[in-house]
Amino acid sequence: MGYLVTVESGVNLYVEDLNPKGNKTIVFIHGWPLSHKQFEYQFNVLPSLGYRCIGIDWRGFGNSDKPFDGYTLDRLADDICAVIGILQLENFALVGHSTGGAIAIRYMTRYNGYGVTHLVLVDAAAPLGFSEETANRYLMQTLNDRPKLMQEVIDGFFFQYITKEFSDWFFQMGMQAAGWSTAAIIVLLRDENLYEDLQKIVAPTLIIHGIHDKVIPFSQAKEQNELIPNSQLVPFNYSGHGAFWEERDKFNRILTQIIN
Repeated sequence: MGYLVTVESGVNLYVEDLNPKGNKTIVFIHGWPLSHKQFEYQFNVLPSLGYRCIGIDWRGFGNSDKPFDGYTLDRLADDICAVIGILQLENFALVGHSTGGAIAIRYMTRYNGYGVTHLVLVDAAAPLGFSEETANRYLMQTLNDRPKLMQEVIDGFFFQYITKEFSDWFFQMGMQAAGWSTAAIIVLLRDENLYEDLQKIVAPTLIIHGIHDKVIPFSQAKEQNELIPNSQLVPFNYSGHGAFWEERDKFNRILTQIIN
């Protein structure tokens, strides 16, 4: 079921909450510029195995409200914390993909990992995000031809073959975001640095990263592994930036193995 949660005055986030009576909870934080819908191939499977799966659309994306401001890592982490507090979640796994991984990392350090038993970083945008050159190109496209930007994102996203129909679905997911929020996150990814955050993470951390990732190179997963205490790196040998879909059976199996 889906519902809105108020995270600050006038700002409501959309939450997809599947199998609320499940005895193990996983909170999913999507990547830029997508929504909770990117985890469809987890939501198809994991609830039937007894997991409560919660997908949160960030402000500015998916079905959430789209205010003009609040697109900093601190505020986005505060939004996640507000949802966790309102839903009274405890003892859950936190899964963050790409920029969602950066948000999850900031949640861990800003709130001392409150409630998190396992952190799962998937092709996470850490310790760095976009280069200045990439960010400037993306910004220019966002502000002048956002559909072209979205197509370029898709073209570099996957290592596995995707059908035109799948590409169209992904495209529409990205276009559901607002232009101003899409642009604001590009600036965030250009300017953020998470080196200090990584060293402060206290929960056991699983790092999943496609070795063919063209968005966030695999070398950054190695850095995450070196800097995060009690972390484990699992390379996905047949994935680009979309390990959650490109090797979905393996991905889902690993989640169930660590969250038991």
